[in-house]
Amino acid sequence: MTNTPDWKSKINPLVLGIQPSGIRRFFDLVAEMKGVISLGVGEPDFVTPWHIREACMYSLEKGYTMYTSNQGLLELREAIARNLAVAYGVSYNPRQEILITVGVSEGLDLAFRAILCPGDEVLIPEPSYVSYAPVTVMAGAKPVFLKTSAENGFQINAAMVEKAITPKTKALILCNPNNPTGATLDRKHLLEIAEVVRAHDLIFISDEIYGRLTYVGEHTCVSSLPGLRDRTILLNGFSKSYAMTGWRVGYAAGNQDFILAMTKIHQYTMLCAPVTAQAAALEALRNGESGMKKMVDQYNRRRHLVIQALQEIGLPCGEPRGAFYAFPDIRSTGLSSEDFAQQLLQEEKVAVVPGNAFGEQGEGFVRCSYSASINDLTEAFKRMNSFVGRKVRKGKVLTFSPGKNEIKKEDICQTM
Repeated sequence: MTNTPDWKSKINPLVLGIQPSGIRRFFDLVAEMKGVISLGVGEPDFVTPWHIREACMYSLEKGYTMYTSNQGLLELREAIARNLAVAYGVSYNPRQEILITVGVSEGLDLAFRAILCPGDEVLIPEPSYVSYAPVTVMAGAKPVFLKTSAENGFQINAAMVEKAITPKTKALILCNPNNPTGATLDRKHLLEIAEVVRAHDLIFISDEIYGRLTYVGEHTCVSSLPGLRDRTILLNGFSKSYAMTGWRVGYAAGNQDFILAMTKIHQYTMLCAPVTAQAAALEALRNGESGMKKMVDQYNRRRHLVIQALQEIGLPCGEPRGAFYAFPDIRSTGLSSEDFAQQLLQEEKVAVVPGNAFGEQGEGFVRCSYSASINDLTEAFKRMNSFVGRKVRKGKVLTFSPGKNEIKKEDICQTM
């Protein structure tokens, strides 16, 4: 009789030390229940518009089933370069300074592996998207958290960045608008942060996947700031603004040295993004602007409903100015983020994400996505009101209503 080998001992210790995604772990519970209204998943409830799907099918009919260049279809890179130039006034050479990635997630991994060395430090605002810290660790570097709070609007500032810098600091990553809080940084604050980044010769990793989903003020592309174009790796994609989450197409834009290094890793691990998905992304850029604006307008309507609902329920929440998330404070219930989310799911069949999934600064909060339909949002917050009422007060009937102006998903998906 032989002993079973200790296979775990053969796994990279860095990987062993990383916790599974708090979002995915929670959704394993959701998948086992029926009748759940999910406010947790970070994807549009709209189907990818028909003209984009049709472009994919047409590419298959034409026999586009081969590999593309490691950097992606040149036509797509040229379209991205034009889009960035028109929208933000920043110029990139599509042949040397743009890389098509398998979603922004791969772009993030490539960027960190390309620039980070063992012992380097990366500044990460917290609460933060769940991938930032693990990807930093897997690259052999150390995450250093810039701890924001509801009191400062979950925003970092130049002083916080300056204070956290050490001789080992290599980069700052920023998601603007922020996931999970919906907070945004305006141009004035970004300029102040940019000055610190330049002074300390840091690299700026700018995750702008929610950039087009900005409702208050205008989105500022970090690469467009003075002196930041060549020290910024701009990450963006098609998942959120064009309802293309499952297509897995993103891109990175940066100076030639950064993109070449990222392409080396990409060509040995992923080779290229799927050609059919790239054809769809090209159609999205060429003809998807009006449809995208309709979706953004609809998210904004939902945003107002969510703000009103949370106020009436009695859960404080700063105004989410971008993305499609609200991050209400649930500490008045006396429950931890984890307990609140689990009990809400079990008792009312509403799924939200515990705030601690996004780091220590997220404890006491939950993330609610308003990418769900207005009908689902209305019902979900009525259930949440009942839940909170049982925990902290007598029940109170909510007065908010879905309104008459919701654009039907089918109308958006078919007419774009």
